[in-house]
Amino acid sequence: MTEETLDLKQFVEDGDGISVIRASETCRGWNNIRYKPGLSGKNVGAKKLSMNVATIPPGGVAKAHIHVDFEVMLYILQGNVRHEYGAGCKKTLENKAGDFIFIQPGVPHEVFNMSDSEPVMAVVARSDASEWENIITYDRNSES
Repeated sequence: MTEETLDLKQFVEDGDGISVIRASETCRGWNNIRYKPGLSGKNVGAKKLSMNVATIPPGGVAKAHIHVDFEVMLYILQGNVRHEYGAGCKKTLENKAGDFIFIQPGVPHEVFNMSDSEPVMAVVARSDASEWENIITYDRNSES
């Protein structure tokens, strides 16, 4: 099933003011990252937030991109990840399980799973209920 046809409401238990998604499997993807269903404007009517669990497969790369006008916070559950970020993605930052990460709006970044054998798993929270609709690709070579 593709992202365009997947009805994310099917995963939600609506409890009249409190909605729940029970433990679930990865079911969709964006930019080489796989996601569990999570909560967003797509399935619980959220207006300002979205949250899910992301997995970058062994050796995987989430190609350079920019979050337009929204903040992102991550908590690394498993694995080791490297962010190459800033103008031309020339700065680097490495994180491991147990680390929290905050990404300001507008910061170009590319994300690398540093392992060829283990996935990276992270809880991802965004101040955008649409999840990844307000993300644009970034050409690392556009700024030298």
